[in-house]
Amino acid sequence: MKPLPAEDQEPNWQTKSVDTVYDNPWITVTHRDVIAPTGKPGIYGKVHFKNLALGVVPIDADGNTYLVGQHRYTLGEYAWEIPEGGGSRTVEPVETAKRELKEETGIEAARWTPLLKLHTSNSVTDEVAYAFVAQELVYGEKHWDDTEQLRVIKLPLEEAVARVMSGEITDALAMASLLKVQRMIDLGELTV
Repeated sequence: MKPLPAEDQEPNWQTKSVDTVYDNPWITVTHRDVIAPTGKPGIYGKVHFKNLALGVVPIDADGNTYLVGQHRYTLGEYAWEIPEGGGSRTVEPVETAKRELKEETGIEAARWTPLLKLHTSNSVTDEVAYAFVAQELVYGEKHWDDTEQLRVIKLPLEEAVARVMSGEITDALAMASLLKVQRMIDLGELTV
């Protein structure tokens, strides 16, 4: 497939100043004075994520997947997601994905397929997410972080996709991953 054309491959925003307004082990928030591509001065806020976001769509031999439910502080509501977490930018994404799957669900997998790379909200953040499909599953013990209170459910992959389509699953990484997995299966690019 031919790449989509880019208007200009070179960045055409100019940064005049950068002030750090908040910093912790996971994110840095900066205020920036900029010159827009139109030549007009402006401001920009940027949230830099120090880690990668990782997600996994585990699929068993019967075509089931696993979702993780938890209360998300930032939203103030309960959310259903694929197994997800964060990891160092210096570690191969698949290795962190393996760790997150084991921690949250107790599942390990013999077969891993890269699924996607996603920019979660590129108007305000540089966060990058990767997702993988895990197959040939082996079940073991979960190892939740001491701040996690999770619920793990098994359901048919088609039902998880239907819950994306109904709006019940709203997490961006989960939505994109589940829909892409289903599309790959429909096209014969992934077998269950």
